[in-house]
Amino acid sequence: MSPKQQRGEATVELLLDTALRVYAEGGEQALTVNAVTKASGVSLGSLYHHFGSIDGLVDALLMRWLERLLGEMVTALEHSRTARTGVRALTRAYLSFVREHREAGMLLHSSRADRLGMTQAARLRDAQEARLTPMAAWVAHHVEKGEIAPLPVPLIESLVLGPVVGAARRWLTFGDIDLDEAARVLPERIWRSISAEAV
Repeated sequence: MSPKQQRGEATVELLLDTALRVYAEGGEQALTVNAVTKASGVSLGSLYHHFGSIDGLVDALLMRWLERLLGEMVTALEHSRTARTGVRALTRAYLSFVREHREAGMLLHSSRADRLGMTQAARLRDAQEARLTPMAAWVAHHVEKGEIAPLPVPLIESLVLGPVVGAARRWLTFGDIDLDEAARVLPERIWRSISAEAV
């Protein structure tokens, strides 16, 4: 990598890190071009060169953290021997990620992320295919083994992630959920909803 490319990469990282910090301190309304350039010391022209707009920067930030979250979820599944332990590992990985990266968790569970997911779902899925394919393969493998009920993969995904995402959102928004308790209670409840034995 040339020195120019290294500087460009460092600028991209600085802008992404600064954007998350600005978001964490002031919310979505504070996330403006002026706020990010002022806090980062990066020029307006450089921000536009790398991201095209503030929306491009925020979309890149969302994709960066979504990729990290999905990576941790896939790793959790890959280290699980059974479907049941996989549900437990995935639940704990998701909730641990949100606890450890609260600011990123807030962004990933924000109305902006929801809007991006609704308007560009196909693009998001395509961009994260490398992360999503192992998850779908894991589900299919355990359906074939007779551990998971033979339901459509999107439905299984909803049954598994719905309660976890709901608990994470509640913790991020109100703080009235104990994430340790959620990590203990949710896996068994989720497992009952997808277990082949429950059908």
